[in-house]
Amino acid sequence: MARKIGLYGILSYILYGLFFYWYLFYFADSSLPFEYEGSSADPATFLNGRELTLSEEYSKIRNLLFFLSTPFEWLLYIFVLLTGLSGAFKKWAGQSSKFKMVQVAIYTFWLSLFAYAVTFPLSYISHSLSKSYNISTQSFPSWMKDELIDFWINFGTMLIIVAVVYWLMSKSQKRWWLYAWLLSVPFTLFVMFLQPVVIDPLYNDFYPLKDKQLEAKILELASQANIPAEHVFEVNMAEKTNSLNAYVTGIGANSRIVLWDTTLNRLTDDQILFIMAHEMAHYVEKHLYIGIAGYLLLSLIGLYLVARLMNIVVAKWGEVLRIPRVNDIRSFPLFLLLLSVLMFAASPFSNLVSRYQESRADKYAIEMTDNVEAGVKTFQELSRAGLSQVNPPLLVKLFRYGHPTMLERISMLEEYELEKRRESQE
Repeated sequence: MARKIGLYGILSYILYGLFFYWYLFYFADSSLPFEYEGSSADPATFLNGRELTLSEEYSKIRNLLFFLSTPFEWLLYIFVLLTGLSGAFKKWAGQSSKFKMVQVAIYTFWLSLFAYAVTFPLSYISHSLSKSYNISTQSFPSWMKDELIDFWINFGTMLIIVAVVYWLMSKSQKRWWLYAWLLSVPFTLFVMFLQPVVIDPLYNDFYPLKDKQLEAKILELASQANIPAEHVFEVNMAEKTNSLNAYVTGIGANSRIVLWDTTLNRLTDDQILFIMAHEMAHYVEKHLYIGIAGYLLLSLIGLYLVARLMNIVVAKWGEVLRIPRVNDIRSFPLFLLLLSVLMFAASPFSNLVSRYQESRADKYAIEMTDNVEAGVKTFQELSRAGLSQVNPPLLVKLFRYGHPTMLERISMLEEYELEKRRESQE
């Protein structure tokens, strides 16, 4: 039975991979609808021939890697369960009738290390791809440093999850998912509060914006939006990437407005102000808190479904998967597997909500700056810097895009400009 499950899993993954290879490279059409040809959204108007070719190549390969990576993680967890590796990790942690923190830590470390080692080739391929297309400028030692930071942060997070969830399982087999969710609420808020001042600086150096004239313009914009901002931060990303970005992060007293130095180097002040107005819209319209509420609601539903599915799977295939009981730590790979599958299945919905919020922020930025040209140039430069498709295939948009496509964003700006002209003529 174990061999049959493993064989079906591998065959399913191969067929899944072949489908997306066919879909991305032969079936999906990312060309512009004819009515947008020659418009500001047409990449042929702002990218040269080589950039157009590289954009299509890079996007297809990157999208394929995305669709292959998540199910590969599922296959990994199934392998750990079927081969008894999860039991081996528990054995190496020491046998005991009680869950002691050190034993949980050892089990979690072995599982984390194995998962990292198996998925490392895909991560390295992704890094090499971005280097070869001149998206990434990061050296291998610097990349490995970030990878190791990721590993230890993920290990720490996983350790907390294992310790709390399985302690709750031992206390309440029926309602552990509800108690776990209740504890996740303050934990999520605490992590978001710490993110800008503790976690982010582990990867990059943050410092107040050097260009004080630009900072004054941004703070004036923030004042118009009634945002209590005192400083704007920049982060040194040029040594890692050629991509552009700006964002607002954190909650409460630790909230920050952050600009990548690549953005500062490649965009004009007007374009940067347009981006800042977009980011401020998220604050004004409370998108961060709406996002937190949505995340917590989805996590509640997800934990409930995981609890139900774990009971069903262990009751039916527990012997094959070498899981004697749901509350045995050997079931943790199953917990991660089910959680990952549900998150992947929910991503089209969460991306849809995110795209709506981003569209609202774009409209806010247009109205606040009244500078359509700066907005159009900004989106064109973002497309060039990231070699992103202006009109990606449907499945890519559904599963990957938390922002509207560049076609949608630029065409919306042009429609706004046309509407404004009509109103002025009336």
